[in-house]
Amino acid sequence: MSQEYSDSVDLVNAGTVAYLSGAVLIAALTAVLAQFSIDLPGGVPFSFQPFGVFFAGILLGPVWGGFSMLLYLLVGIAGAPVFSNGTAGVGIVLGPTGGFLISYVFAAAAIGLVAHRSLDPVGVDDLPAVGVTAGLVVGSAIIYAIGVPWFAEVQGWTLPRAAGFMAPFAVGDAVKIAITVGIVAGGNELLERP
Repeated sequence: MSQEYSDSVDLVNAGTVAYLSGAVLIAALTAVLAQFSIDLPGGVPFSFQPFGVFFAGILLGPVWGGFSMLLYLLVGIAGAPVFSNGTAGVGIVLGPTGGFLISYVFAAAAIGLVAHRSLDPVGVDDLPAVGVTAGLVVGSAIIYAIGVPWFAEVQGWTLPRAAGFMAPFAVGDAVKIAITVGIVAGGNELLERP
């Protein structure tokens, strides 16, 4: 009786490995982008972290995009200095910006779901600009819907006061959305060239 043995065993398929690698890379990119931040009075810095959230949802779809931001959050809680200005730890997540950090998981998943219109991601070149834009707007709304009440509670502020404080950040986030849509559209145009 002879048995044939395979030289290798596929524990996971190549697609899973690719998405897991992408999730790790986007989490790392978000950590790098978080270091480009400006501390402002009130405890919430202006940073480029949302770009990481945006690209997680757009490039990886809802499941892997959300996973990427969960990975980012857990690495920061574990003590790696990946949050804005090299901060880390559970204290940061329980502080004024914690709601924003937690919201990134849900925002990336929502961006991916709206942009890809499915739990299964499609190629970025197949994403319509309207879908990408809508996804980014929904994701940003989720970030504010979770982050602002958390900020208000931690600071001991009323919700209207916290919302008023955060209003100028919305202008910056609108610019970030426009830049992200431009990058995706420009990338698609480059991919279409012979």
